[in-house]
Amino acid sequence: MSSTDTFEPGDVVVVQEGTMAAGGTRIERFAFTPDSVGTWKDGEGRHRNWPVVYTLNNHRKVYVGESLNAHGRMSQHLESEAKQGLREVRIVIDDTFNKSACLDLESFLIRMFSGDGLFEVLNRNDGVTNAEYYQRDEYQRKFRDIFQRLQQEGLFNKSIPEIQNSDLFKLSPFKALNQDQAAVIEDILDGLFDDLGKGQGGTAVVEGGPGTGKTIVAIYLIKLLVDIRDRNDQDNPDAESVFSDFFMPGHPELLAEARIGLVVPQQSLRKSIRRVFEKTPGLSQDMVVTPFDVAADPEGYDILIVDETHRLTQYGAQAMGTLTKSFREGSQRLAEADEDWKQLTQIDWVIRRSRHQIFLLDEGQGVRPMDVPSAALERMSSIAQSEERKYRLLSQMRVSAGDDYVQYVRDIISGRGPVPQSDFGDYDLRFYDDFAAMRDDILARDREYGLARLVAGYAWPWRSRGKGKVAEGPVFDIEIDGVQLCWNRTPTDWINSRTSLEEVGSIHTVQGYDLNYAGVVIGQDLRYDPESGSIIFDRSNYHDAKGKSLNNNLLGTRLTDAEIHQMVRNIYGVLLTRGMRGTYVYVCDEALREHLRPYFDSNLRRENASE
Repeated sequence: MSSTDTFEPGDVVVVQEGTMAAGGTRIERFAFTPDSVGTWKDGEGRHRNWPVVYTLNNHRKVYVGESLNAHGRMSQHLESEAKQGLREVRIVIDDTFNKSACLDLESFLIRMFSGDGLFEVLNRNDGVTNAEYYQRDEYQRKFRDIFQRLQQEGLFNKSIPEIQNSDLFKLSPFKALNQDQAAVIEDILDGLFDDLGKGQGGTAVVEGGPGTGKTIVAIYLIKLLVDIRDRNDQDNPDAESVFSDFFMPGHPELLAEARIGLVVPQQSLRKSIRRVFEKTPGLSQDMVVTPFDVAADPEGYDILIVDETHRLTQYGAQAMGTLTKSFREGSQRLAEADEDWKQLTQIDWVIRRSRHQIFLLDEGQGVRPMDVPSAALERMSSIAQSEERKYRLLSQMRVSAGDDYVQYVRDIISGRGPVPQSDFGDYDLRFYDDFAAMRDDILARDREYGLARLVAGYAWPWRSRGKGKVAEGPVFDIEIDGVQLCWNRTPTDWINSRTSLEEVGSIHTVQGYDLNYAGVVIGQDLRYDPESGSIIFDRSNYHDAKGKSLNNNLLGTRLTDAEIHQMVRNIYGVLLTRGMRGTYVYVCDEALREHLRPYFDSNLRRENASE
């Protein structure tokens, strides 16, 4: 029986039975009607006194819950106006379930439904947990079997690996936060509601390195605020979360009719997040805006959350001439009397167009001369610090090598020369002398896990842009060891594009995204000088068209070689921290390759560490 089959009142379908190591698992399905719920019984009495997980759905919406009294909970849902359109119930019953296992399965299914995209998920996101408990690994094996049964019933389109590799999953607001992230969000809400209660505005800043989940925090927070504002009562009123108190009377009133937006500077990431918001009840793609949208909006916002704040820009030649004009008009519109509008940055735009701002940033990820200067970031952080609204994310989540890896690669690229690390656990860190071999291995990892891509610093001109073939044959941008490749053919959603495995992605295609494996090419824009014993910047091999515009003629400023060198180091710091499972490294400059070998080559790392 498929999910589109009709039920007669009182019909109960046992979807499948299975025998597990410590008991059976079954899924019972019936119509979501008073008659069916009223007559549904379980022979062992587990419909009223046993921990279970359940789903409610129609053809486009789904709700996931857990309860110790499934029969009573269904009766409550029948009285909920928001649940009236749902048509069928599935109850997952297992002989070994306990409260912790049910909370875990509930969270797992919510994340899978959100990442699959077949249904709109009606749950609030504050009920998603990630707590350890006894025999959790064994239960999670059961969860995968339950997923497959639901997939056979038509509730999922994709497999678990396909879901986990999708942007819908990675950028979903239904994430299980770590303690670090949950604490930061709780502190932000405390400060925000304190300011709202006093009728005053405020600025908050969240700092965090690569992989600490800044984008996760931004997306989770906006969904949480919208649910509080809209009094989303979809979840069990008896359930508890660290954020439950914010749904109590008093808080929703402070957010009544609040206009909330998420500012995302990067085009590709913004497009991906808009797709997620389009499929999330309570959110809409119109909530995801550019800094230019903010400056041009006559109404302004009550709350703006800014992701990747370090990628906001200052006045100067923008990526397109029309944006340069828009920048000038935006700053002139927002400048105060007798103020030099040319000195305004997009940070100023956000502050002047909203009452409350939450900026998320990493100063080590500025990669272009037009990015807001450090001085502007420091001023903003000082404001937040003075208001006791400055927070920090410390736990690195992306790279399985752990927190030490991020600082390790940043120290290597900066020339600080850390002690070579001998062990990063199961993290697959490799160093290559043969570029073709690295590319073959990246292709092999993609066949195994998906999301394995080649990325590089901007050390080659983009000759193929807008071109396919010329009379002599295809146009290539990069040639290494006889292997010819092009830069990314699309600037948006390149990672998921049809031709991405045949290309090399630039910093602008991967910043803010996760890969399973990153094959990082360090080009000739970084070289090693044996005489000085230092890593140097080679301007002649730096080819980012906008990044190379070292003269900001509109502001009358010029970046020094030291400043552009820092940006290039930032670029490689970002690229080397994209791979969740592994990072493969090839260095073009032979002297730099030998200098970096002890830090990346696994055999040399072990030898050096044992000395």
